Amino acid sequence: MPGDDVLGPSDLLRRASRNAPEQVALVDGDTRHSYRELDARVSATALALQSAGLQPGDRVGLRLGTGAPFVHLYLGALRAGLVAVPVNTAYTDAEVEHLLTDSGAARCFGAAEARELLDTAPAGPDPMADRGGAELAALLYTSGTSGRTKGAMLSARALLANLDQLTSVEPPLVTGSDVVFVPLPLTHIFGLNAGLGMALRVGATLVLADRFDAGETLATMTAEQVSVVLGVPGQYAAWLAHPALAEGFAAVRFAMSGSATLARGVVDGFAAAGVTVYDGYGLTEAAPVIAINALQGGRTDPTSGSVGLPLPGVEVELRDADGEIVDEGDPGRIFIRGANLFSGYWPDGHDGPDADGWFGTGDIAVQDEAGQLYLVGRSTELVIVNGFNVYPAEVEAVFAAQDGVAEVAVVGVADEHTGEAVHAYVVPTPGTRLDADHLLGVAERSLARFKLPKVVEIVTALPHTVTGKIMKWQLADAP
Repeated sequence: MPGDDVLGPSDLLRRASRNAPEQVALVDGDTRHSYRELDARVSATALALQSAGLQPGDRVGLRLGTGAPFVHLYLGALRAGLVAVPVNTAYTDAEVEHLLTDSGAARCFGAAEARELLDTAPAGPDPMADRGGAELAALLYTSGTSGRTKGAMLSARALLANLDQLTSVEPPLVTGSDVVFVPLPLTHIFGLNAGLGMALRVGATLVLADRFDAGETLATMTAEQVSVVLGVPGQYAAWLAHPALAEGFAAVRFAMSGSATLARGVVDGFAAAGVTVYDGYGLTEAAPVIAINALQGGRTDPTSGSVGLPLPGVEVELRDADGEIVDEGDPGRIFIRGANLFSGYWPDGHDGPDADGWFGTGDIAVQDEAGQLYLVGRSTELVIVNGFNVYPAEVEAVFAAQDGVAEVAVVGVADEHTGEAVHAYVVPTPGTRLDADHLLGVAERSLARFKLPKVVEIVTALPHTVTGKIMKWQLADAP
C-alpha cells in the first residue's frame, strides 16, 4: 500500500482509523487507545494547539517522555500545521534553552504543560491542516562538528519515504497484525519514525515504555504478546541476562537493534535462545533507517557484525578522501542518496544533500562482495551512546572550565551495554590533586547523563604530535 496518498505522519493515523477503527493502536501502561480513539484525541489536541494561538509553521518543543501524551502532541502538532521539535528529556536546562532559542520555538510543552493542554482539549472536527510534502514537519537536534546540537530538517515527505522503504521489504518486516514494542525515547528518530511512524504506516499496535527495566519490559512483552521489538544494544544485553528472557520473547518474530553494532556474544546468546536479532544502521538525517541485515538471505542467516544491505530506494556509495569510489573490501566514507534524506540543517538547509542528492555521513565502512556493509569507524570524533550523539568538544569544555584542570581529552570507547561510552582523560595543573568523582559531579550540572564520561581518568600527561595536537587515536586504542 503506497504512502503517497497521505499528507504526513498524522494522516497515516486517519487512514488506520478508517481501516480498523476498533483495533488497539496504542498501549502505554494502563492507557489503551483504539485507532478511532487515538485519532479523535489527536484532532482534539490539534484544535487545542490552534486555540492557544499557534500558527502554521510555528515550531513547538516537546519535552516529554515516551508515552501517550507525546504521541498526542507530536501528531496533534503536525495535524495543526505546526513543526514538532522533540526535546530529549535528559537534557539540562542550559541545553534545552539552546535548542529552543536556536529553533525559535513558539512554545515548549513539558509534562505539566502537556497535561493542562490535553485536559482542556476541545472536541471538534479534524482541522486537516497537516504538514505535507516538502514542508518541514519535524526538527530533530543532533550534534554537529562544532560540538553544539543543530536541527536536522525532516520534511513530511522524508519521514514517509523511509516508512515506504521499510514496508517495501519482502517478506514484510512489520504488518498490521503485529504488536510492536518500543522501549525507546520518542524524542529520538529511531523511536519516533521507525517505531511510532512504522506502526501507524501498517496499522499495528504500538506498546510503549518510558523507563527501561529488563524484568518489567519482559513482563510487558509477555502480557501484550509482543511480536516486534526495536531496541538498542544495552537493552538486548540486559534482556539476555534476565531469567524471563524466554517468556518475554516467546511471541517475537522480528527483533531489531540500532545505534551501534551488536556484540557477537549478545547475538549468539539470543540465537541460542531461538531468537534472531537483526542489526540496522541509520542516521537522524535519513529518517532514520539506511540498512539492515534482514534483507535477502539475511532474514534466515544474518551476517554477524554486518549492518546488511541498503533498503530498497536507498543508494549507498563508499568514497575515499578524494571522492572516488573505493574498491571492494576497502574502507570508505559512507555517502547516501534517497527520498528519505533531510533537507539540510536549520534554518537555511546548509550542509544538506548536494546538487545530485548525495549526503556524506561521518561513518566509515567496508562492503563485501554481496554488498553488505560493515561499519569500521567514523571520520569524525563523534561518540554515539545508546543512539545519542556526543561530541567530545562539548564535554571537554565543561571539564576544562573546572579549577585545577590543565588539559582534557575525551574519546569514545566500546561498551557492551551502550555501544560506545565516553571516556575522559584529565591532566591536573602542576601541584594540584584532582578527584575524578568531584569533576564528574560538577559536570553533571551542565551535561545530560548520556554525555557524561563513564570513566574519568586522571593522568600525568597526554600524547601529543610535534605540532601539539593530542593524539586521541592512541587514547582510544589504549587498553
